[in-house]
Amino acid sequence: MLRNRTIIISNRLPVRIERHDGELHVIPSEGGLATGLGSIYKEGENIWIGWPGFVPDNEEEKQEVSEKLKELNLIPVFLTEEELEGYYEGFSNEVLWPIFHYHPSYAVYDDSYWNMYESVNKKFAEITVAQDIADNDEVWIHDYQLMLLPKFIRAYNSKIGIGYFQHIPFPPDELFRGIPWRDELLKGLLGADLIAFHTYNDTQHFLNACTHILGLSIQNNCLRSGGRSVYVEVFPMGIDYDKFNDLAQSEEIQTRAKEIRTFYNNRKFVLSIDRLDYSKGILERLRAFEFLLKTHPEVQNEVILYMLVVPSRDNVPKYKELHDEINRMVGQINAVFGNNEWTPISYFYNSFDVKELSALYVASDICLVTSLRDGMNLVCKEFIASKENNNGVLILSEMAGASKELIGPILVNPHSKQQICEALMTAIRMPAQEQRKRMDDSLEIVKKFNIRHWVRLFFKRLREIKSIQSQERARRINPDTLQNFLSRYNEGKRNLFFLDYDGTLIGFNNNANEATPTNDLYEVLEELQSNPNNQIVIISGRPHETLSEWFADKKYYLVAEHGAWSNYPDYNWHTKTHISTRWKYPIKHIMAKFANMTAGSYVEEKNYSLAWHYRKVQSGLGNLRAQELVDHLRYLLPHHGLQLLMGNKVIEVKNSELNKGRAAMEIVQDFKPDFIFAIGDDATDEDMFLELPSDSITVKVGSRKSAARYYIETQEEVLKLIKKFTQHTYEQAEILQIKP
Repeated sequence: MLRNRTIIISNRLPVRIERHDGELHVIPSEGGLATGLGSIYKEGENIWIGWPGFVPDNEEEKQEVSEKLKELNLIPVFLTEEELEGYYEGFSNEVLWPIFHYHPSYAVYDDSYWNMYESVNKKFAEITVAQDIADNDEVWIHDYQLMLLPKFIRAYNSKIGIGYFQHIPFPPDELFRGIPWRDELLKGLLGADLIAFHTYNDTQHFLNACTHILGLSIQNNCLRSGGRSVYVEVFPMGIDYDKFNDLAQSEEIQTRAKEIRTFYNNRKFVLSIDRLDYSKGILERLRAFEFLLKTHPEVQNEVILYMLVVPSRDNVPKYKELHDEINRMVGQINAVFGNNEWTPISYFYNSFDVKELSALYVASDICLVTSLRDGMNLVCKEFIASKENNNGVLILSEMAGASKELIGPILVNPHSKQQICEALMTAIRMPAQEQRKRMDDSLEIVKKFNIRHWVRLFFKRLREIKSIQSQERARRINPDTLQNFLSRYNEGKRNLFFLDYDGTLIGFNNNANEATPTNDLYEVLEELQSNPNNQIVIISGRPHETLSEWFADKKYYLVAEHGAWSNYPDYNWHTKTHISTRWKYPIKHIMAKFANMTAGSYVEEKNYSLAWHYRKVQSGLGNLRAQELVDHLRYLLPHHGLQLLMGNKVIEVKNSELNKGRAAMEIVQDFKPDFIFAIGDDATDEDMFLELPSDSITVKVGSRKSAARYYIETQEEVLKLIKKFTQHTYEQAEILQIKP
């Protein structure tokens, strides 16, 4: 049986190394990720790779740490102070963090930061590859510090399953576009097979960036990159529900919670817990609490804001400024409103262990989360998990990822002190029955979608994607299938080649009139047609006048406007005269309206079809208008017996009697070929793939779901494939050089 390992990679290991009295000690982490993945990395040969939070003094210490960690299935990536400064403190926290949290003015675009970020990501890749990774191993990369890592690992192994999860938000593409290295970051992530975020909004921002910056097309939540289907999914991270629930119900925590409430004279206890960061909305929360005390003097002496701020990067100027301002505001509010018996805000700049946190959750009446931007925020879920047997109210920022998932909280705009104040008053006065109902609604979600459920969902989806990719590879033309094609072709005496034009024989052009045949195309077609056993049929949606202009002097059969016109069998154009065009007026009226309001779009009128082109339109706007146009047209189609085709940046309406499948079969039934080859890239070619005899070789350009039996990745490979049939002698067909 083949070995199947899971390799977890994150910036930090689930432990840290500390030096005490000249000895090195391994201290486990109590974080949610370490808990959730603990059962995985500790099993069998699975491993976790990351920085151990420690800079060794010498090689002996490196060796000692490596040996201690190896026993725990942990592989350290040792980083120097210079690397930490440039990669972590620099690029990760002074470029990515502020941009991803909507603070572009805080970003510092320093080339040295980028160079170190790239270098450290390569170091992580080298250490990963050094673990002898196999094709059937699974790699799960975590968070924004390692955005280049999927691509680097993919370069070493094209078959391995790679997942990436981002724990912080992903910004709108217009914000992300400001990063000078945005293309490299996106391409780095696209080395993964599965890219996941906490919220739907984050996935859309990422997909938009891939579309608007890299020009990639999206089908549902799937991108094509490097010859692979890459999926982008929503997987909100959970917590270890049982851990917090069990702690909350334990006698030790219940006793400590009563002590806390007694100390504060059983006043309404409002709890907030954050790491020191400008994205957490701490100052906004303080302004809102001050506004509450001013506008509702009746709650003075009756409410306590217990504010715990966990130290973080307070040596960095922006964070030091924030820390100083928090101290100033807390001091001012307490001085203005406090008295000998009551201090409005109990403020702690410290780290507490999980037991003390649990006691605070149990003791609190209200949990106040006012993040200005948060990937998820697990504090609110820990609060909920601690409230199975006692009431409480969660006030949650609508800018936190958790707000998109939880049902029971009071949602607020964290920038509005008025909303936060009103929410606090609502929570203070909320009846116990309503508190219980809201809490139970949230408890159900937090309990089910816990950290282990999150892990299972992620790996289940990653394995499904690898299965999809395996099926795609089976359809992709390889040396063996190509050899089979050529064997059948050489046995044939009447070989028929159906060739689509736009997107197949020639690439797309923003100006359709400029997508003219190249010299290379003419040469390949002439060489193919020169074999007396071969007959080319160019089958296109183009007008017959255009095909005549390009191929009139050739002995090719031409099918135009999806079968409305054909020069088969005597090379003279024939049309289907019985087809009505009365429908064109209302359809053209609607298309013209959309062309008039969408810069860059235009209507193309053919004899028996109308097409609305939007290749020159801004991509997001073009897609929006296209969907609106389709909605406007749908009710007219059945009435007139029309078919709507959504092609590559074009929407075409034609009589349903016309399609490439029928046109191709009219030729096949008369020509009676013993070898059929058909290739196309668009929705219009699907009719042809479906109608042709089952033993035909049908090829889709691009591997989107198709009735074609085979596919090649790009239009650039089409002529290479056709050239194979011009070789009358061969030994072994070489593999197509597929471009990444």
